[in-house]
Amino acid sequence: MPAVVMTGARQTGKSTLAKELTPGRRRYVSLDELDVVDTARRDPEALVGGVEAVTLDEVQREPGVLRAVKRAIDRGRAAGQFLLTGSANLLLMRQVSESLAGRAGYLTLWPMTRREQLGLGRCGVWDEFLAVSDEEWIDLIAAQPDTPEDWKALARRGGFPTPALHVQTNNERTIWFDGYVRTYLERDLQNLSAIAALPDFRRLMRAASLRIGQLINQTELGRDVALPQPTVHRYLKLLEASYVIVRLPAYSVHRTKRLIKAPKLYWGDTGVTLHLSEGIEPGGPHLENLVLGDLLAWRDSRLERAEVLYWRTAIGEEVDFVIETGGRLMPIEVKAANRPRLADAKHLRTFRNEYGKKARAGLLVHTGSTIERLAPDVLAVPWWRVL
Repeated sequence: MPAVVMTGARQTGKSTLAKELTPGRRRYVSLDELDVVDTARRDPEALVGGVEAVTLDEVQREPGVLRAVKRAIDRGRAAGQFLLTGSANLLLMRQVSESLAGRAGYLTLWPMTRREQLGLGRCGVWDEFLAVSDEEWIDLIAAQPDTPEDWKALARRGGFPTPALHVQTNNERTIWFDGYVRTYLERDLQNLSAIAALPDFRRLMRAASLRIGQLINQTELGRDVALPQPTVHRYLKLLEASYVIVRLPAYSVHRTKRLIKAPKLYWGDTGVTLHLSEGIEPGGPHLENLVLGDLLAWRDSRLERAEVLYWRTAIGEEVDFVIETGGRLMPIEVKAANRPRLADAKHLRTFRNEYGKKARAGLLVHTGSTIERLAPDVLAVPWWRVL
C-alpha cells in the first residue's frame, strides 16, 4: 500500500517504533510540534511533497493533512511512501472525512503484552492452539516457559512501556498514571472534540472503570453519573476512538438460543482503569481484561482474519471470549481461582453443545498452577502458561 496508518493509545510506543524501524531512511515530521501544525494548516503539500519517504506522526491533530496525502498518492507514489501514526482511530473520528480507503493499510499498536515485557517479542500462544488438534493442547501448554508471576502486579502496571518497564515503585506509577489521565483530558481529548465539562467526563471515566466486563447500559451509566444518555453515548465514543476503552461485540450467529447482543465494556490498559478506580483491588474482571488485551494484540498482528467476541444468552449462560477464525470457534473462560472445578466449565460445555463440530474444545484460564482436563472437552490451564 502507498500508506500505512498505525494507530493506538497515547504512550503505547508508536512514535518510538516509527522512528526506530527505519532510522535515517525516512523524513520524520511530528504534528506534536506547533510550527508543524501551522504548516499543515497553511501548506500541507510542503509536508507530503517530494520523493523521499515520510513519516507523519500524530496526524489526528490536523486531519486535513490526510487530503494532501491522498492527492500525493493519486499522483503516483511507491509502496510505503507514507507512514502515518495517530493516537486516535481515524475511522471513528467524525471530523476525518478522508479515510484513505484503498490507499492505506491500517495497523493497531496495543499496550505491551506480558511476553513482550519479558523480552520475547510476541503475544500469547493463540496461534499454537489453533494450529494443533485439541488432543495436543496439554503437550503444547506443558512446553511453555514455566514463569509464574503475580497477575495482580501485572494488572496494576499495565502494558504502557514506561510504567511496565521503567517505573519501579507503585508511588511512581501513580504519579505517571495521574499525568497520563490529565494529559488525555486536557490535551488529547480536546483535539478529538470540544469538552466543556471535564469533571463530568472524568466522572464518567471512573464509573466506566468500575464496570469492566459488564454489558454497556448507557441509560444506567448516565443515571449513576447524572448525565443524559446522549452525552454518555458521545463520551463513550470518544473513549473508544482514543483506544481508552474497548467495546467487545457479541457472537451473534445462533441456532436455538436467544442471545444478548449488547457489547461488553473493557479497557485498553488495566493500569489506567485501576488508577481511575482509586484503590480497588484487581479482581476477576481485570484478569479477563489482561487476557483480552493479549487477544487483541494477537488478532491485530496476524494476516489471517480473526474475530474476538463474547457469548451470552438471555438466561445468563456466558463465555468470556470466543475466537472465530477459519470457520471454527474457540471458547475461552477466565477464572480468578487457583483450583478450578467442573462447575466452572459448565458454560463452555453449553457453548460446545450449541455449536457442535464448529466449536473447538473449551479453554479455562485460571490463576493456579495445574494443567488438567476438567471434562473431555475442557482444558484448564494457568494464565501464565498462555499469556
